[in-house]
Amino acid sequence: MSGRARNLLVAQSGGPTAVINSSLVGVVEEAGHWREIGTVIGAERGIKGVLEESLLDLSAEDAATLAALRYTPSAALGTSRHKLRPGDLDRIVDVFEKYDVGYFCYIGGNDSMDTASRIGALAREKGYDLRVIGIPKTVDNDLVETDHCPGYGSAARFVASTLRDAGLDTEAGASSTPVKIIEIMGRHAGWLTGASALARERPDAAPQLIYLPERPVTVEDIIGDIDRVVRRLGYAVVAVSEGVRDPEGSFLAAVSEAVDAFGHRQLGGVSAYLANRVTEATGLKARFEKPDTMQRASTALISPVDAEEAYEAGRAAVRAVLEGHSGQMVNLIREPGPNYRVRTGLVPLEKVANRERLLPPEFMADPEEGVTEAFLAYARPLIGPPLPPHGRLARHPIRR
Repeated sequence: MSGRARNLLVAQSGGPTAVINSSLVGVVEEAGHWREIGTVIGAERGIKGVLEESLLDLSAEDAATLAALRYTPSAALGTSRHKLRPGDLDRIVDVFEKYDVGYFCYIGGNDSMDTASRIGALAREKGYDLRVIGIPKTVDNDLVETDHCPGYGSAARFVASTLRDAGLDTEAGASSTPVKIIEIMGRHAGWLTGASALARERPDAAPQLIYLPERPVTVEDIIGDIDRVVRRLGYAVVAVSEGVRDPEGSFLAAVSEAVDAFGHRQLGGVSAYLANRVTEATGLKARFEKPDTMQRASTALISPVDAEEAYEAGRAAVRAVLEGHSGQMVNLIREPGPNYRVRTGLVPLEKVANRERLLPPEFMADPEEGVTEAFLAYARPLIGPPLPPHGRLARHPIRR
């Protein structure tokens, strides 16, 4: 690459998270320290912003705005789920050349890593000098070749806090509505649903049942499990993944046959479906809850660990392109030892693109446990400080 300063383009893609903007700010602030980088250009709505030349000068943003953005959820640049079409790659490289983009940082999940990899490959083929680095992002925590993904820790903290509060609410109103079924994001991977187990402060605490997409189950089994828990405790709180499947591999519920640009079916509705089936089969009144996108966009429950790691991933991406790396994704590597520490590394984009990491067998247990102690040890540091303890009355009776 020539000695003159060249511009860096950054974009955000896929589902927003509570900390995706922390990575964006990491890129902008780190780039500002290096004379090799001219303007930091932000593409609106992911790669569509490049195709449409809808570009912003992020170098002109003031420090106060960037400081606030570090703890602002959703995607400041906007995102899209654009699947590349014939001619798109050539158009992207032409736009990069037009705006003298020498560095490209793409914040996203496995589909985004595939897009970044293909852009880098075409640039090499055309002889255009471009360095490409992916920055991981997903609440699903399903990217391979990284210990965990920025975005997951905050979403996991939201799930744990929500399930814990829902347990108290259900316990208090058990005489009228003893069953609550809460639907959690996760198409194929149960990392986020498993995080509901972090809500448990004591034996038999909510959620009493956890259903992961990696462990097939029948509706009849779920109804039987809930009935047994209610008979024992008087109420039951259930955490169920939106992608939970039956033994034949079919989703228990999906809102439609429609798919997105990458062929992913739109899921949702399993909690409502199960609540109706439970009431029909047992007579127990059941409520359903579906936090949906709130899981990934809660300012109040951002994990400070997650926010800091997302920021450092953005900074690491800039350092990587300046060191001459390309076709890589920043990953998080957990250091061995009793104290939680991570460092950033790099992994080839082609090792990440279009692959999915499911919960390993050693992290999964039966529905009443949901996950193992090994999973809890893995996930607990990622959500930040322990959730504040709830008080419980000792319930001293007054003599009649």
